Amino acid sequence: MDEYNSGMDPEVKKYFRKIINSFSVGLLWMLTAVTAGLYFKLGPSDDGVRWYNVLFYVLLAVSFGGLLFYLYRVWSKKHD
Repeated sequence: MDEYNSGMDPEVKKYFRKIINSFSVGLLWMLTAVTAGLYFKLGPSDDGVRWYNVLFYVLLAVSFGGLLFYLYRVWSKKHD
């Protein structure tokens, strides 16, 4: 089947692509944050706050801001 005869409206296809991209990028961000925080033990501060704990949380906040900016750009576009 070609793209023009797939039976799905192109606008709906664009909308679903936005949903899938948003979900996948958000999930990738969450998995990366959890892996870095728990597996590499950068998140918990058992022995007090260390420089790498602070760096981890600063980078986490900056990357979350980047994620929000990406989602804003994806969902504010009128044309694809």
